[in-house]
Amino acid sequence: MSDEKRTHDVVVYGATGYVGALVAAYLAEHAPADVRIALAGRSAAKLETTRRELPERGRSWPLIVADATDEASLEALVTSTRVLVTTVGPYARYGLPVVGACARAGTHYCDLTGEVLFVRDAMELVDKTARDTGARIVHSCGYDSIPSDLGVFLCHQQAAADDAGELTAVGLVATARGGFSGGTIDSMRAQMEAVGADPALRRVVTDPYALSPDRTAESTQAQPADAPLPGRRGSRGMWTAPFVMASYNTRIVRRSNALQDWAYGRTLRYQEVMGTGRGPAGAVAAAGVTAGLGLALAGMSFGPTRSVLDRVLPAPGTGPTPEEREKGWFRMDLDAATTSGRRYRAVVSGPGDPGYAATAVMLGESALCLALDGDRLPARAGSLTPASAMGEALIDRLRVAGHTYTVSPA
Repeated sequence: MSDEKRTHDVVVYGATGYVGALVAAYLAEHAPADVRIALAGRSAAKLETTRRELPERGRSWPLIVADATDEASLEALVTSTRVLVTTVGPYARYGLPVVGACARAGTHYCDLTGEVLFVRDAMELVDKTARDTGARIVHSCGYDSIPSDLGVFLCHQQAAADDAGELTAVGLVATARGGFSGGTIDSMRAQMEAVGADPALRRVVTDPYALSPDRTAESTQAQPADAPLPGRRGSRGMWTAPFVMASYNTRIVRRSNALQDWAYGRTLRYQEVMGTGRGPAGAVAAAGVTAGLGLALAGMSFGPTRSVLDRVLPAPGTGPTPEEREKGWFRMDLDAATTSGRRYRAVVSGPGDPGYAATAVMLGESALCLALDGDRLPARAGSLTPASAMGEALIDRLRVAGHTYTVSPA
């Protein structure tokens, strides 16, 4: 379908949800004036309420009523726009019909998923169709997993520019201030329920190359643990603990490498950890985070304890207050080694609660990048990642939006 027949450049699907409203507000304030934007969701009344609360420019945007369970409404939605941004999760529950509709229509797509099983199912379902229609289906365009994905991409770019060889090892230390929303918890819950119901899915989730487009072509070299013991790592000498998002982000980075013909390096070893501080206090915090994360994941894995946690964890549609979002921040420090022996350090950081304020920037700019920067994007379609779909063009946008992306020799 030609772009001339589409009435919108970007549609935010799930605009009445917590994160969807944040993305819509970001676009209302920062999208170029000539970009045609619409809001979509299941309830016309809720869409009206969301629109009234947007910055002035967004209060005149068209509204589209669509439901992931209604094929006709989905088809009408995706054929009306060049890019669909969706925050409707858990994606394993609601996302596959949306991805499929976009792939068939040749509509570019971006989401916020952090669900290994959903991305695996989506890539198997739509990759060939999307390549045939030219649709870029881009998963994980928020804190899951843009800082990780683009940070490693940046290290690769600099090593290539310096003729320093391939990357052999990259370690990322994440530090942040922010909260969790009910939507994030709901996605974690959905994946835990699926793994609990089918032991074979546990093997998929724990496979470090679970999202590879060609699992048989991957290196047999062992990858670092997703949940290492506390220790000191990284150029800043911090105590570290397991990072809750590592088991997802690492798969996205490895998928990006494979989608680019393993340009980073066939034997690249990649690991993410969470920084907890220096000195004795950092060591105590690392031990506490390690124990707490283990208990939380164990509790989410079993029905009886999961139902108890449901009573105390945030409900879907909730999240940090505006004041909490404003006080948040994130920083990723990456240390990269190359086959030539040269080393690099990269920093990816930004203001605002990482999962919400900063994520709204990342997802909003991803949508604008797909809609406006086609001449700068790799000639690649199908089931993609932020780095493989948008790479340098998205880094440039995020820098202008106030995020930091730097790399230098170590």
